[in-house]
Amino acid sequence: MDITGLIIFLAIGAVAGWLAGSLMKGGGFGLLGNIVIGVIGAVLGGFVFGLLGISAGGLIGSIVTATTGAALLLFIVGIVKKA
Repeated sequence: MDITGLIIFLAIGAVAGWLAGSLMKGGGFGLLGNIVIGVIGAVLGGFVFGLLGISAGGLIGSIVTATTGAALLLFIVGIVKKA
């Protein structure tokens, strides 16, 4: 991965983390927190979408996949914190 790809990956992670925080009523987690949640969410979303046989291509598909994964991650963390 070159530097441009890394910057795009981190930007998508930041947007996905912010969107997931907004959707899950978690607010924002700061720039670094949003990037971390978004990047982990992108991996989780890609895994889940792969299991379901869904292929998300392009920029919008990547953001949707990462946001879905990040929201799922926040949901799981919320359940674990309650237990």
